[in-house]
Amino acid sequence: MIAEKFFSEYEKNRISDAIKSVEKKTIGEVAVMVVDSSDKYPEAEVLGGITLGSFLSFVITFYFFHSSLWWYIPLSFTIYFPARLLFHKIPELKKAFISKNRQEKAVLQRAVRAFYEKGLYKTRQNTGVLFFISLFEHKVWVLADKGIYEKIQQGKLDNFAQKVTKGIKEKRACDALCEAIFEAGELLALYFPIKPDDINELTDKVIIEQ
Repeated sequence: MIAEKFFSEYEKNRISDAIKSVEKKTIGEVAVMVVDSSDKYPEAEVLGGITLGSFLSFVITFYFFHSSLWWYIPLSFTIYFPARLLFHKIPELKKAFISKNRQEKAVLQRAVRAFYEKGLYKTRQNTGVLFFISLFEHKVWVLADKGIYEKIQQGKLDNFAQKVTKGIKEKRACDALCEAIFEAGELLALYFPIKPDDINELTDKVIIEQ
């Protein structure tokens, strides 16, 4: 699992400490989730298998069977299956067959699903905030519950996502994420300050999934 090793144990503790520090000042609940990929993209495996299978079949029939169609068709069918398996085993190969728009939608859908699966919508004041990192797509989404959106617009949350994305590209993902968490915490503390009866409703640990 790539997500498991993306942050070192030391970095995971730093992120957890950042969340704890922020939540001492606000009723907001911050969660961080890292996944290998937001979708398996099966259509990319099929297209990749067909493309590679067809290309290899063409090369083989051209050089060894005088471009015979009678050899090309069965070879294409036969080579398709190991070619598709190759794309399944090496996910990076799929990227050539996945549009940016498809990846954007997949990450957003996976982030929304995670928001509900991990119970961020269940906080008492509807103040859950999720930092969602999808490694295959190199994309970050920051989502919030309805209580947050009454004060903070998605555009501001997108700025935090861009900060983390930039940090990942610069090989300083942990630093960028912690900075974004602290900046988000300042806003949360401003609009949603801590209350005497506040309790910690979500895990402070980095959530890891495939």
